[in-house]
Amino acid sequence: MALRFNRLALAGAGLAAVLTAGAIAVADGGSARSGPAVALSVADSYIPLPPGDGMAAGYLTVRNTGSSQDTLVGVSSPGASSVTLHRSTDTSMAEVASMDVPARGTLTLARGGAHLMIMGWQKPPAVGDQLELDLTFAKGGTIAVRVPVKPLTYRPGS
Repeated sequence: MALRFNRLALAGAGLAAVLTAGAIAVADGGSARSGPAVALSVADSYIPLPPGDGMAAGYLTVRNTGSSQDTLVGVSSPGASSVTLHRSTDTSMAEVASMDVPARGTLTLARGGAHLMIMGWQKPPAVGDQLELDLTFAKGGTIAVRVPVKPLTYRPGS
């Protein structure tokens, strides 16, 4: 009888383990097998020293190693009154509400293209200062980055 009880207990424990693993996979959307849906990081950030009026552009790269696209929906800073998203072409610059970050891809904010416009600095920036930017994503939440102020002529990789 004890042997029969142990087999039943073992079978019950095995069934419970299988059901628990199944429940976790369903609750997690199956992402344990396919990796995270969104996995964001920020690199190569900088702000060229702005001219006297205090308006500056900000540049950076957002990497998404996840399996789902995300969207940058806003940027704010405790050190500036306004940070907006912009796209430039050869002839114009326009504010945009959001920017997509493709799955397993990058969003590059660089001179001559997509960039941030930073206005209303709390104190005049100087080369070597760092400005905190809080990047808010539709799925990935908010990422805080400290962005260095570089000389106006700075070019990454030079």
